[in-house]
Amino acid sequence: MFSKLVRRTHMYLALFLFPWILMYALSTVAMNHRAMFTATYGPGPVPFEKERELVYAGFFPENADLKVISQQILSSVGLDGAHGVTRRKDGAIVVNRNDLLTPRRLTYSPADRHLLIEKMTHRPNAFLERFHRRRGYATGYRLDTVWAVSVDLVIIAMVFWVVSGLWMWWEMTATRRLGLSALLGGAGLFALYLLTL
Repeated sequence: MFSKLVRRTHMYLALFLFPWILMYALSTVAMNHRAMFTATYGPGPVPFEKERELVYAGFFPENADLKVISQQILSSVGLDGAHGVTRRKDGAIVVNRNDLLTPRRLTYSPADRHLLIEKMTHRPNAFLERFHRRRGYATGYRLDTVWAVSVDLVIIAMVFWVVSGLWMWWEMTATRRLGLSALLGGAGLFALYLLTL
């Protein structure tokens, strides 16, 4: 009974988490073969293109810090979400909105209240890398936290796959010798990489 439960859990977890595992696999390929994409798109960061610009009519609280200002700007243009913010030497405030599909850069100039909104041009490798590196707990946004929890669950599932795979291998006596060879071969290769890279 226990063995059947382990096998079924192993299988249904694989089916449920298929999209996550596929995307992590593809994103790792994109990072591992970055030179191929550089040859296609050229070196340097992914460029931005102008999406819209406007005169920002909102007012900020006195002595407001950058986080308050950036959140107010993002909310007012319908782009609230995970972001980073900096102030340039010329006084302009630059907000980088970390959207998975279409990241945006908002540049606000307090002197003339000009707000420029740019979106990152689409590149498949950049999207895959954003997916791979996406974090959630530190942003303060509920949806990002839910994403981070789901990633933790994927990690737990992967550990379970290893343990349940070992259990299933040991339970099938006909495969123990070949399975042991595979286990020792993988562990040996991994140890070699650790010692030599």
